[in-house]
Amino acid sequence: MNKADPEIVALDVARALAEDVGSGDVSAQLIPADQQAHARIISRETGVLSGIEWADAAFRRVSPAVRIEWAVNDGDPLFPEQSLCLISGPARAMLTAERVALNFLQTLSATATVTRQHVDAVKGTNAVILDTRKTLPGLRHAQKKAVVDGGGMNHRMGLHDMVMLKENHIQAAGSITEAVRAAGVIARGLPLEVEVENLEQMEEALAAGVERILLDNFAPPLLREAVALNAGRAKLESSGNVTLDTIREVAETGVDYISIGALTKHVRAVDLSMRFID
Repeated sequence: MNKADPEIVALDVARALAEDVGSGDVSAQLIPADQQAHARIISRETGVLSGIEWADAAFRRVSPAVRIEWAVNDGDPLFPEQSLCLISGPARAMLTAERVALNFLQTLSATATVTRQHVDAVKGTNAVILDTRKTLPGLRHAQKKAVVDGGGMNHRMGLHDMVMLKENHIQAAGSITEAVRAAGVIARGLPLEVEVENLEQMEEALAAGVERILLDNFAPPLLREAVALNAGRAKLESSGNVTLDTIREVAETGVDYISIGALTKHVRAVDLSMRFID
């Protein structure tokens, strides 16, 4: 996903502002209604930027009179004391929107930053870094966009755009073979992926014609065996207990994808602030 959906951005921002502003920003009322201001958003640390559309929407939903000039783009590196944008307009509106805009920028930049770290760690291999559905509730679209800004790729958006047969699906169906057969009836042309926990299950998935297999919690030696057994027949995805310390070894086994829940669920906000200027 390279572009944000404007309708989803608007809904995200409306929900966030309703939560923050409630019946009105009482602190902003201390400022004259006609007072104009200028401000900058500044980075306090290194990272990767993401969330411009959400920040823009937050300021402009409070007041269409707010103007924002960005000096950077989503996906650009961040540096300490870097000025990211110039904001001009009604002072009240800028203060009311400030926290919501920064919350989106800081959280999404965190996801982009962590993603870039993992992408950099596997450079020179053929492994592609993927996200998962382990996103912050209500921010699925936003965090998926941030992963792309960080150089990663998106796995399925949700339960509707890919058939993914996991342990409980397979157990309920009776076997991988039966689960794949049933999926063929209901999938309606959607991509299919099967999660396996050992080489025997992988062989069954391959025999069933599965073209994408998730190797759940395979250690690197077992991943190498799986790659050899696969012999290029299916795309292989490694998932489970992958960290920055171990990801290079995982990538060098020859898997096609590495999916990492930590990109979206273990995030630490990037330090950004808004400062009024003369």
